[in-house]
Order: sequence, then structure tokens, then C-alpha cells
Amino acid sequence: MAAFTRFRARGVDVHPIHFGGGGRAVPLIFALAVALAACTGAGSAAPTPAPTLAPALTAAPTAVATATPAPAFPITITDDEGTVVTIAAEPQRVVSLTPAATETLFAIGAGDRVVAKVEDISPYPPEADSLPIVATYQGVDIEQVVALRADLVIAGGLGFTPPNAVNQLRSLGIPVVVLYAESIDEALAGIRTIGMVSGKATTAVDLSTAMQAEIDRLSALTAGLDRPRTFYEIDATSEIYTVPADSLYAELLVLAGADPITTDASYQISLEQLITANPSVILLGDGGYTTAADVGSRPGWSGIQAVIDGNIAVVDDTLITRPGPRLVDGLRALIRALHPEVRL
Repeated sequence: MAAFTRFRARGVDVHPIHFGGGGRAVPLIFALAVALAACTGAGSAAPTPAPTLAPALTAAPTAVATATPAPAFPITITDDEGTVVTIAAEPQRVVSLTPAATETLFAIGAGDRVVAKVEDISPYPPEADSLPIVATYQGVDIEQVVALRADLVIAGGLGFTPPNAVNQLRSLGIPVVVLYAESIDEALAGIRTIGMVSGKATTAVDLSTAMQAEIDRLSALTAGLDRPRTFYEIDATSEIYTVPADSLYAELLVLAGADPITTDASYQISLEQLITANPSVILLGDGGYTTAADVGSRPGWSGIQAVIDGNIAVVDDTLITRPGPRLVDGLRALIRALHPEVRL
């Protein structure tokens, strides 16, 4: 039970289901079809992006595009849960209830408007360190959000932000935009949505455009390579958890040059299934809690090819699971782990 609690506490933007009231959070297939189709690809209700502009605030190569003025307020958008949200005036006091939203707001130049955030034990960027924390994996402090005079709240869907908290904030007249990302397309759409509702539409479009260009460049580097059978471990403290087939995680693994072992919306896979799949590479994405030696000592794992060959690597799950500006860095990290011969 503790393993997924810490997964959630790390600030990873999983889309959890709470079992027994909240101790353990288990990611849910973005039943929408990016089941990680996210901030949801096909099902995403994010507004159509404006024409692309000059890139900003990303490690990706810059891409130049044509500038278009940001829309004037008030604006009305439909968030990723299908709720129509109207923002009357350009927000000046924003509360971010997901780590990805916090990173995005700072990346697009709206960091000076963020007045509070969700707890994140892998905080980023450093400029956000001193912000008050108004939410943890256990819930949202509604009174504190109200006391901070928030004029926009950006929340996480499919249970990341408790629905009752979203409803309560809306009942108090605070606009809440709910986002969740189940695919790369949806993650980029979420960035553009945050830009639109925060008055930074132009910069957000620039950022998403530059990210897409770098994702395309990186994925081209692995296109003709052999694809190792890869198991991405989210947790194996009791049950074994890995990535769903239609998910942002699986999509990144494929782009990084893997043949990923995937599961269904439960995120669970049995040891028997894993042994049958027989991965040649195991990637540990649980925040550094597990080492290669831990994996090798597990009962029943000794016959798995990756264990026999010692092909077990720790990867930075924060980069890989957060649908924000550093998603490109997550793809780079996966490529380095899977194909160290590739020059990035």
C-alpha cells in the first residue's frame, strides 16, 4: 500500500483511483483513450491551438512561427472533463494543483502569478520552492485557497485532484480548469490550454511547438534500431505495476526505441505474465526506491533475461510521467537507458 502512496506523493501526475479512502493511489487507464491519450488526445477538450510562434523556455531546439495575439478576456474553454469554464479576466492569482501545471506556468512566464501549489517531493522549478502548499495526496485545503484569493485553479483529472474539492471551489465562484494527459498530443494540448487560461497563449504555443519538433527529432533517431523487450516497473512492493498499453508512458517507450511490455487499465501485471514476456531490459521508475540488486533478489525473477544479463537501469520517473515542459527530457532519459549508443 505504501508504494503507490509514495508514487502519488512524489508529485507524479498519475491519474489515480483511491482504494479504501486514500492510502493507496493506483493509476487508472485514461479510460478516455489515451488512456493516457492525455490531457486526452482524442477525447481531449482542449481548445484548438493558435498558430505557432517563436519557441520559448524549453531545452528543445527553437522553432520559429508566426505570432498571433493572445485572446482577450473573458474567455470560455471546455476542460478535459468536458466542463465549460469561463475566466472573466486575466488571472493574477493562480493555484496549481498538479506538478505539471506548476512547471508549465513557470515555463510560459506565468510563474509570478502562482500563489500556491500542490505538494511535490521532486519540486521543479526551484523558483516555486517557496510557494505555499495547499494540497497533498490526501486532499485540498479549500479554506487556504480561498484565503489566497485565487482567481484561477488548475487541477488534475481522474482523481488526482479530488472531485469534491473541484466542485467546492467552483461553488465558491473560483474557476477551475481540470486537465489530464494520456498521450503526448494531450500533454502538449494541456500546455496550450494552460497558456490560454493564464493569458500566456502565445508563449505556450511556442513551447508546445518546440517540444513537438524535438520529440520528432529524437524519435527519428531510434526509428531503425532493434527494439529490446522492455519492462518499465512502476512498483513491485506487493503487486507488480507497469504501464497500460494505451498510455503516455507506453508511447514514450515506443518513441525511445523499446518494445514495451504493457498491461490494462489496472496497471497490474502478474509475475507469470512478466516471466512469459521475458524482458531483456528492466527500467525502474519508482523514484529510486528500488535498485538492480533488489530486483535480482526477488523470488521468481532470476530466470528473466534482463536479470540474467544485468540489464536493469534506474530512470527518472518524474521526467517520464509528468505531462509538462520536461517531457522531452523524459524521452531523452529513456533513449539513454535503452540505446546508449545513440548520440542525442
